[in-house]
Amino acid sequence: MILSDIIKAKRARINQSKKVMSLEYIKHQLSKKNILRRNFKHAISQSHDINIIAEIKKASPTRGVIREKFDPKSIAKEYQINGAAAISVLTEENFFKGKLSYIKEVRKVTNLPVLRKDFIIDEYQVYESALAEADAILLITDILSKEEIVKLSSLAKLLNMTVLCEAHSKEELEKAISARQDIIGINNRDLNTSKLSKSTTENLIGLVPSGKIIVSESGIRTRSDILFLKSIGASAVLIGEAFMDAEDIGKKVREFTGK
Repeated sequence: MILSDIIKAKRARINQSKKVMSLEYIKHQLSKKNILRRNFKHAISQSHDINIIAEIKKASPTRGVIREKFDPKSIAKEYQINGAAAISVLTEENFFKGKLSYIKEVRKVTNLPVLRKDFIIDEYQVYESALAEADAILLITDILSKEEIVKLSSLAKLLNMTVLCEAHSKEELEKAISARQDIIGINNRDLNTSKLSKSTTENLIGLVPSGKIIVSESGIRTRSDILFLKSIGASAVLIGEAFMDAEDIGKKVREFTGK
């Protein structure tokens, strides 16, 4: 199973990271800094149009390397210039070829809020994300208990970061809601099988209580997909591969925003 392999590798990497940089050291460094977080929640909840969270992703487990000419800073600039609301940075190293350092690189060249997208399972990663200057983090309900979601999201809030809590099934969605998450991501991809169904958002969105911000993720390939998702209540969409596949990223973003 791809997901179990990712989590196994992630646990090993966390343990190694703790040996290189202790949690106490990270906390000490954070105490000396005053990082001004950008408002991810505000950025993705603008009502005038559906808001695009544009992702920076070099590779995936199913496709391998997606973009050979990969420069996070130039991609981030294209995203901002052409109308993205926020940027998602894939930081998982083994399967997605990401790096935590990409977050600071992106933040230096854009004023958009930056989401750390990774497989977060330990409070160490939340502190690590804060020190890396992330404005928001992703929590995946499939790999966390309700209690873990509450604990990690509370810590993120304490560190002035926003949480995007992702679900793929009714059961996962109920977990996110019971954990009192404000921003709910509905992933159209099953992380266990990598199967994709764009109807997932349509099937689950009606179960989300009013007042929540809903983000549809994965498999969004056209402007018509975006308009449909907006019509059924999504506030934002997270798009990665459609942009990473594009020869001209800026043109593709404009195509999706309709500008």
